[in-house]
Amino acid sequence: MRLKSLIFLACAAVVSLFAVHCMSADEVAKFERGNASAVVPMNVNAGTTAHYLTDYYPYWVGADDVTTADERIVLNNTSEDWSEFELSTEAEVLVSTIDVWHGDDALAIVVLGGKRDKGSYMSTTAVERGSIVVETTQPVKEAIALWQNKVIEGVEIDGSTIRVEVPECAAKYERSVVRIYAASEAGRFNDILVPLERGEVVTDAADIRRQDAQSQILYSLMIDRFNNGNTANDWKINSPEVLDKVDYQGGDIAGITAKIEDGFFTDLGITTIWISPITQNPYDAWGQNVNPDTKFSGYHGYWPIYSTVVDKRFGTEEELRTMLSTAHDTEMNVILDYVANHLHINSPVLQEHPDWTTQLILPDGRENIALWDEQRLTTWFDKHIPTLDLEREEVCEPMTDSALHWVRNFDFDGFRHDACKHIPLNYWRMLCHKMKSEMPDRPLWQIGETYGSVELIGSYVKTGMIDSQFDFNLYHTSRDVIVDTNRSMRDIVSVVEESEAAYGSHHTMGNITGNHDKPRFISIAGGDMPLWGIDDKAEGWHREVVVGDMDKGHAGLQLMKAIIATVPGVPCIYQGDEYGVPGANDPDNRDMMAFDGYNDYQLKEYAQTKALMQHRRSSMPLMYGDYRTLYVDDSAWVFIRHYMGDWEVVAMNVRSEARTIETSLPKFAKCGNIKVAVATEGAAAKCMGEGNIEFTLPAYGYAIVTK
Repeated sequence: MRLKSLIFLACAAVVSLFAVHCMSADEVAKFERGNASAVVPMNVNAGTTAHYLTDYYPYWVGADDVTTADERIVLNNTSEDWSEFELSTEAEVLVSTIDVWHGDDALAIVVLGGKRDKGSYMSTTAVERGSIVVETTQPVKEAIALWQNKVIEGVEIDGSTIRVEVPECAAKYERSVVRIYAASEAGRFNDILVPLERGEVVTDAADIRRQDAQSQILYSLMIDRFNNGNTANDWKINSPEVLDKVDYQGGDIAGITAKIEDGFFTDLGITTIWISPITQNPYDAWGQNVNPDTKFSGYHGYWPIYSTVVDKRFGTEEELRTMLSTAHDTEMNVILDYVANHLHINSPVLQEHPDWTTQLILPDGRENIALWDEQRLTTWFDKHIPTLDLEREEVCEPMTDSALHWVRNFDFDGFRHDACKHIPLNYWRMLCHKMKSEMPDRPLWQIGETYGSVELIGSYVKTGMIDSQFDFNLYHTSRDVIVDTNRSMRDIVSVVEESEAAYGSHHTMGNITGNHDKPRFISIAGGDMPLWGIDDKAEGWHREVVVGDMDKGHAGLQLMKAIIATVPGVPCIYQGDEYGVPGANDPDNRDMMAFDGYNDYQLKEYAQTKALMQHRRSSMPLMYGDYRTLYVDDSAWVFIRHYMGDWEVVAMNVRSEARTIETSLPKFAKCGNIKVAVATEGAAAKCMGEGNIEFTLPAYGYAIVTK
């Protein structure tokens, strides 16, 4: 009988798990693909759930066997090679693993079932004699720990303490991680993620690398509207049927390089630049706006004619390679916005294969345009950009190859994927399998765009599909709470906790200030753009949209940035939000960037953004810390981020009245010599004995306190 990974630990017992087998050099080479990065857990419900092996191990189409020694789990292969299988369990709460076998060795997949209990927290407190020490708020019923994807020897449970010994073979890896999962009688704890460098726990943010996903801070830019670095490629349609607002403005790839070189991104604390699509778009005008009447150019890049050609108006392949190498020389990632859902109707591919699209006319005679939920996987965005029928293999194969072109031939660090919600799962499985099989040594990171429930969003977030998605639920809730006095701060907390439970405590979901498809948040917060009752696109055509109340608008935007910089996930700033550009929706939110000439409010906004993001990048608790709410009411929220004995406490006030709040710290966090790291002007904090902190917060104020 093979060694199998049963992990079922009784409360108040001290139990060791089956050992991590420190592999030989040959074995390391054999398993390095599967063990190169931590595999996302398998979340299951009581009953039977179906799974694809490539969702967890995208390198492996099949396996010799998939097993478990956990009597609560029953496995059944629905394909002979275990490429598809079913897992059945009746356990209400489950923290376990299954093993995927190749020959005589196996890698694990974590299996999690039941609810995340809001009262069950665990936190890393120290490293003692090579073991990670974790303290919990409830007695531990069961726990598992993994180094990469191998179950760890030496896990001990003693009441409310867990000790995890770091395997000696971790010293062979420049970067690896330890993960810990546990449950109390009430439900599952938050999960723990600890980065290692050559087997040593990373405790200094200076040792974090640009490829470490939890450390990312994204900056979203639209190439044509960012910076003009090469006037030789400037071009406009110059047609009376295209208003200048939706014609090309001259931004290009060389302009991005120039801003990397002059320190613009580094100054802001940015680690990853997300650039808009660079593929060749049409030279003529398409679409139609009424009042005012105008057609549109393809300045935004979302109408690909050729999916593997750099648009000449943005630059050359040589300029693209220069931009990428310049970014990497300054320890910065670049991810490419890629469009897979559709091609422009004049694309040579569609001219040759007109049957590759979904049906425009539905059986009931309606046009299948903008039916975002009703016809989610088939609806067209517009008549000139037909949706591809990617469920068909003969369509999916070449289109995934078109995406791979950009990472095969250019040194991109990953993708931002457009319109994920409208693309079937088989596309993501095929793309990821090809990409990770062909380029196993490149840490390519992917983030997608999906609006919907956590269940829908989470269906794409797997090791073998997309690493993360933008958390629009957090953005919309935070926006509404900051603006609408009838909403409660508890609503934001609820969404943060829902995301943590759905995607994991150390997810890399993108937390945004806004994007190119939304009205500028500062105009919403300042009152010039009402949340409801208007056409937010039409507003930008017919009047100059401004901030409104400057104090409230800028304070609201600062508060939004404080939220995204401190909660789990990765912050993402949309160009111009760093200093506070007002505007309505598309195209009014896409004006050319300004890099100087800021007013006093904008200068303060920029300085606060810089302070927040630079601090986030230097803080291990904000990047890898466990999250716990300490206090919340309708207007105020206090939470702690804790990592290896180091902690930060964040306090926020979402209303126009100043607040004084006293909150108790967890037992492992003693209030001593604290300092306010970043805060709104007028915010303050002080210790009230070793177990309490008192915060003074002005209107729409926040403070981040460090140990």
